Amino acid sequence: MNLLAIDTSSSWCSVALSFSDTTLQRHENVGPKASHFLLPWIQELLKEAHFDWHDLDALAVGIGPGAFTGVRLAVAVAQGLAYGADLPILPVTSLDAMAAQAQLLPSFVAKKPKQMLVALDARMGEVYWASYDCTAASVDALAKRLNPISLCKPEAVDLRGADFLVGNAAKVYSDQMPLHLEADQIDSELMPSALGVMLCAKSMAQRGEFVSVDQLEPLYVRNKVAFTTLERAAGEGFALAGDLGRKDSKRV
Repeated sequence: MNLLAIDTSSSWCSVALSFSDTTLQRHENVGPKASHFLLPWIQELLKEAHFDWHDLDALAVGIGPGAFTGVRLAVAVAQGLAYGADLPILPVTSLDAMAAQAQLLPSFVAKKPKQMLVALDARMGEVYWASYDCTAASVDALAKRLNPISLCKPEAVDLRGADFLVGNAAKVYSDQMPLHLEADQIDSELMPSALGVMLCAKSMAQRGEFVSVDQLEPLYVRNKVAFTTLERAAGEGFALAGDLGRKDSKRV
């Protein structure tokens, strides 16, 4: 399958193109400027592969949760490209993409965990998280999500049974999330990427889980995306984030 995958749900702009046994990728931390890079990078990868739009079979996109503006950007671009090229879409959640990519980590392969926790900083003093059953995970099989993606305070994350953890929440909220795991059981640097989106999308494609342009929707999880002026003045949430003036404080 010739598959284009995109993700801008975090400060990382990420694009990947898979064809035959080859995967091309651009994945860089560009902050709030993903809109400047996303389409040019897509064109660069297509050009490098000597591809035109009609050579693609499907488009995969990270639908969140994550940065509010970034999630909307990826979904909007995916809708426009899929409509213009008449391509089906494979929508992938951020945490599922992270879980899939985690299976490529040398530490994951070495530890062979039974249960993995994916925990992503949601800002405003909260965490997006989900647990994954890894007992049947392999090169050809992805870990299975055990619960709906949840949003809560870091101290309320259910850590029971987890023997491996990925995501930046482990670093941002280390004091509120008593992990009781060794250093080689944690990867706090792993973030959503187009590679993880692609891994999930390939599995979804085998099950025929395509959607049309009009069916594609972002996954927000959180209804409230910003503090009020009074809440900001009181320092709610931002003290935990460690930056009262952070521009990317609007999250979903």
